[in-house]
Amino acid sequence: MLVQTINSTRLQQRIKALAQIGKIGETGVCRLSLSKEDRQAVELVRGWMKEAGMATRIDHFGNLIGRLEGRNPDLPVLMLGSHIDSQPYGGRFDGTIGVLGAIEVVQSMHEQHIVPEVPIEVVSFCDEEGCRFNKGIFGVRGITGKLEEGELERTDSNGVTRRQALLDFGCDPAKFKESEYLEGSIGAFLEMHIEQGPILDNLNEPIGIVTGISGPLWLTVEMTGFAGHAGSVPMSMRRDALVGASKAIIALNEIAKQDSKAPSVGTVGHLQVFPNSRNIIPEKVTFTIDLRDIDLDRRNAYENELRTIIDQIAKENGLKYSIKEDTNSEPRYCADWIKDIIRNKSKKQGLNPPELMSGPFHDSLAMSYACDYGMIFVRCKDGISHNPKEYATFEDIAIGTEVLYQTAIQMAKKMKG
Repeated sequence: MLVQTINSTRLQQRIKALAQIGKIGETGVCRLSLSKEDRQAVELVRGWMKEAGMATRIDHFGNLIGRLEGRNPDLPVLMLGSHIDSQPYGGRFDGTIGVLGAIEVVQSMHEQHIVPEVPIEVVSFCDEEGCRFNKGIFGVRGITGKLEEGELERTDSNGVTRRQALLDFGCDPAKFKESEYLEGSIGAFLEMHIEQGPILDNLNEPIGIVTGISGPLWLTVEMTGFAGHAGSVPMSMRRDALVGASKAIIALNEIAKQDSKAPSVGTVGHLQVFPNSRNIIPEKVTFTIDLRDIDLDRRNAYENELRTIIDQIAKENGLKYSIKEDTNSEPRYCADWIKDIIRNKSKKQGLNPPELMSGPFHDSLAMSYACDYGMIFVRCKDGISHNPKEYATFEDIAIGTEVLYQTAIQMAKKMKG
């Protein structure tokens, strides 16, 4: 029997209102991290956090944080949230439902006069998507002290560095340490997110329980040949970097799908050609590789196979190459005790959610290195995401948020000891 404590109408209205910021077309969103649209969205969401009874702040990593005090404010916090930045050609629900759903959880607790045993913080993390500076989950890695050297010097397509974007946003990178959380100060993390895949839709289930997140490996490959006139250089004498890159891209595709039963995926989503003229043989091609798997040994084997093939391609085509590692994370598994609570609260709602792994990474991936974490997936139509056609029903989102609400209350009770 479905019981609804949360205010689904209010939640729906907020999702619709936030979707107007950075709106493209009828249903799409372009809200890049640390942009003026992102700042406008942060201020709107900050207002809703205040309405929910939270004290708010924007830290120096660009994270928006709302805090509801618990009975014992000195205990480690229960953190809820996700992100509100989007892809350049994104949808309305990715990340957003996790932030707005978490705010609804806290506001419903406030209205029900429920004081949690531990402090609860709702976080809208900065730059989960990683599309602007080509490295994501920035805000969550910031608060957990996991940023890497050189990240502030990364530039966007207009040459703006992340450092400058943070300064323009009102943050101060020189004060990062002030915004880091002390080890042990975060007790657990809980995130709600659309599935971004077709499993729940195919099973006709509104929500699912996440078991773990595949480990992403991001590489940037640069292949260099020699430019020449497209009309005069014989085919046998060419050192065409784009030909080499094309062979490597095909190889990645074949490697990733060699085991049809495995959830391995490999993608090249960004490619740059120099000098990028129709009558010049390409001299240099830079492209990204995104390789993911829940099995780290298999992913490592696939990476080694790909590196060997790239080396062979370079030799056969007279090319030089470099491979730079941008992101490398092992698969991370959800805490059993949190899954048990989600499972129990779902059953009390008359639900029997399937359990599934996540191919996409989330803020939870980075948070898993600081504390136990759990995730609730909400069904999205046809599994479409990172696309304006991305769609989840407000009914399913309300079901997920109700389970999020019930789970958060129980987690807070369990964490008091």
